[in-house]
Amino acid sequence: MTDLLIAGGVALLVAILGTPLLIKQLRARGIGQQIREDGPQRHISKAGTPTMGGVAIIGAAVAGYLVAHIDATFTTRGIVGLLAVCGAALVGFADDWIKVTRQRSLGLNKRAKAGGQLAVAVAFAVVCVTWLKVDTHLSFTRYSSLGINLGKVGWVILAVLLFVGFTNAVNLTDGLDGLAAGSSSFTFVAFMVIGYYQYRHFAIYGNPAPLDEAVLAAALIGACAGFLWWNAAPARIFMGDTGSLGIGAAIAVLALLENVDLLLPIVGGLFVVETLSVIIQVASFRLFHQRRVFRMAPIHHHFELLGWPETTVIIRFWILAGLFTALALGAFYADFISVGGTG
Repeated sequence: MTDLLIAGGVALLVAILGTPLLIKQLRARGIGQQIREDGPQRHISKAGTPTMGGVAIIGAAVAGYLVAHIDATFTTRGIVGLLAVCGAALVGFADDWIKVTRQRSLGLNKRAKAGGQLAVAVAFAVVCVTWLKVDTHLSFTRYSSLGINLGKVGWVILAVLLFVGFTNAVNLTDGLDGLAAGSSSFTFVAFMVIGYYQYRHFAIYGNPAPLDEAVLAAALIGACAGFLWWNAAPARIFMGDTGSLGIGAAIAVLALLENVDLLLPIVGGLFVVETLSVIIQVASFRLFHQRRVFRMAPIHHHFELLGWPETTVIIRFWILAGLFTALALGAFYADFISVGGTG
C-alpha cells in the first residue's frame, strides 16, 4: 500500500509543479495547438494554447513509478509495461511535433501513425508471450474465468487489437478541456484496485506481478490528476497525441497484464462510446447518402452543438466514466466472491 501512495503522490507532485514549467517553455518556443477548421466554432479561441502536455503526464508517471521502487524490487512486467506506454507516447510526440513545426492540425500521415502504433503494439505483445510468459487464456475477470485458450498467436492478435484500439479511442476522446485526463483517472483507479486485489489473492488470480502493475496504475492516476490541474477548462495546456496515445496504451497494457481483457470495454466504457460514435457517423455518411446520426463526431462535439456548455459536457462525461469504473469493479468483485474470495 505504501508503494501505491508513493507512486501516486510523487507523480501528482511532479505533474502539478512540472506542467507550468513546460507551459512556459512551450510558450517561449511558440508551440501551440492548431485547431481543426471543421470543428466547433467556439474552439477557434483555443488556437495557440500550448500542446504536447503529454510530456508532463508520461514524465510524471515515470517519476512516480521509479521513486516508488527505492525500497522495492522492479519487475519485468512493470518495466515492459512502462516501456510500451513510453513507446506509444513517442509516436504521439512525433505527431505533435509535426503539427507544431508545420503549423497545421494534422501531424503524421495515417499510414505512418498507424505503423508506429502497430510496431509498439506488436513488440509489446510478442515480448509478453515470449519473455513474460503471460497467460494466453481469453479472460474476463481472471485468467481462468472463461476457459478459452487463444494460444500465443491468438493472444498476440487480441493484444494488438486492444492496444491500437484504445490508443485511438483515447485520442478521439481528447477533444475538450480535461475530458481525457479526468476520464482516464477513473480508469486507472480500477486497474490499481484490481492489481492490489490480485496481489492479496495470488491463489485466485495467479498474476506474478500484480502489485507492480498497481503501482504503475497509481503513478498514472497521480500524473493525470496533476496535469488536470492545468488542463481543466479553460485549459492552459493540452495533452496532445503524446498524452492521449500514451494514456490509451497504458489502459490496454494494464488490462492485458492483469488478465482482464474482456473487462476492458467496461472499464474504458466512455472511450468505447466515443469510438462507436465515430464509427456510426462514418458508416451512416457512407451508406445512407451522406446522412449523419450526430451533428458532429466524436459524440462530445454533438452535445456541444446541441448547446451544452463545454464544462457541462465534460462533467457529465466524467460521471459516465466513473459509473463505468464502478460497474467494472462491481463485476470484478462479484466474480471474486463467486470463487470464494474474502477480504
